Amino acid sequence: QQLMRLYDPTAAVEVNAFVSGMIALGVVFSSYASEVFLSAFRAIPKGQYEGGYSVGLSGWQTMRLVVLPQLIRIALPGLANLWLILLKDTALVSAIGLADILRQAGVAARVTKHAFLFFGVAALIYLLLAIISSFGINAIERRVGRQQVQR
Repeated sequence: QQLMRLYDPTAAVEVNAFVSGMIALGVVFSSYASEVFLSAFRAIPKGQYEGGYSVGLSGWQTMRLVVLPQLIRIALPGLANLWLILLKDTALVSAIGLADILRQAGVAARVTKHAFLFFGVAALIYLLLAIISSFGINAIERRVGRQQVQR
């Protein structure tokens, strides 16, 4: 907005609360996810790359067939943790006016004076979403774990 004011002081940029919330959460959690992937890349020994090259694989084939399967196994727990944190942090977007579960519970609690009931239901909804996500993540981890080579 500041750049718009420099060029045209009468210009105004209106951003939807949902869009700005998604952008903010996306930027923050993409930086965390990049750290997870960077750590996973660093955890793969250089010998894995060299082994792929030594059997005649190209750079792309080495990445796809040798490195990425290991990378996914290493990065998946960290990404699962980030997903659960993101699920819980979506309540923070109520600070910018977006009507999420927690904000709706607050409005209902103010109107009916039954704060414990509505905030309890909101907590149960978040708990249910976290449990469902955990089951999904565990299924993905089991599937990825089955693809390991047996020695």
